[in-house]
Amino acid sequence: MSSTSIPAVLSIAGSDSGGGAGIQADLKAFARCGVHGMTAITAITAQNTVGVEAIETVSPEMIVAQVGAVAEDIGVAAVKIGMLGTAETVEAVVEALRFVGEAPVVIDPVMVAESGAVLLDEEARSALIERLLPLATVVTPNIPEARVLSGGGGQDSQEDLAREVRALGPHAVVVTGGHSERVIDLFFDGRESAEIPGERHADGAAHGSGCTHSSALAAYLALGETPLEAARKAREVASAAVASGLREIGEGPGPVDVFDLTSGLPQ
Repeated sequence: MSSTSIPAVLSIAGSDSGGGAGIQADLKAFARCGVHGMTAITAITAQNTVGVEAIETVSPEMIVAQVGAVAEDIGVAAVKIGMLGTAETVEAVVEALRFVGEAPVVIDPVMVAESGAVLLDEEARSALIERLLPLATVVTPNIPEARVLSGGGGQDSQEDLAREVRALGPHAVVVTGGHSERVIDLFFDGRESAEIPGERHADGAAHGSGCTHSSALAAYLALGETPLEAARKAREVASAAVASGLREIGEGPGPVDVFDLTSGLPQ
C-alpha cells in the first residue's frame, strides 16, 4: 500500500448513468469532503431523472476482484456500501470486505429508486440483514427502509426504529429524516441517542441525497471523526447539496449538487 496523507474511501455500489446517484454521487461526495474516491461497481443501470430502464448486475467474482485490486495497491480507509440488488451480490461483498481489514463500513440500504424501481429483491434483503448489517460501523436507512429492515410497525417512532435496526448488529444507526415532517436524523449507537436537525428545501433537488449523505459519513470516518460527529457533518453536506440541487437537469427529480455549480455561472 502506498503512503498518502489523503484517505482513500471505497464505494461498493451501482452505477447511475444519469450521474445523479450511485457511484457517481459517491465520488462527488468523496471529493467534496477531501478524500480520494474508489469504486467497486455492483450493477450498471440505464437510468435518467425519470426512471430506471434497465439493470445489469456485475458478477460476484468481478466485485471481489475490484475490491481486492484497490485494497492491495492503494488501501481502504473507509467503505460505503450502496446498491446491492441480489443475494449473490451481498455474499460477494461480504467476501470482499476481508480485504479492507478494520476500515469502518457505512451501509446505505438502498431498496427502491426515487422513481420506484426495486433495487434490492426480497432474498437480498434477508442476506443484507443477516450477513452485512453485523459488519457495519454505521447503517443509514431512511424511515421506510428502517421499517423494512426492522419489521417494525407503522406506529414505531424514529427512535424505536433506530433501536430496532441497531439490534440487528451494526455498531451505530442513523435513521434519516427526509421522509418525516421534522427532517431530523436520529443517531443511536446502543449508548447515546442524538437528534441531528436538517432543513427541508422545497425548491431544491434531492436525487442522490441518500448516497451523498452516506458517502460523506464514510469520508468523515476516514478522516478520523467519531460516528456521531461524522453523521452531523454528513447531514450538513447532504442538506447543502439538496439546497443547491440542479432542478433544471432532466424531466424528473434533479440531482443534488455538492459543489454548488450554479453559483459560479454568469448571471
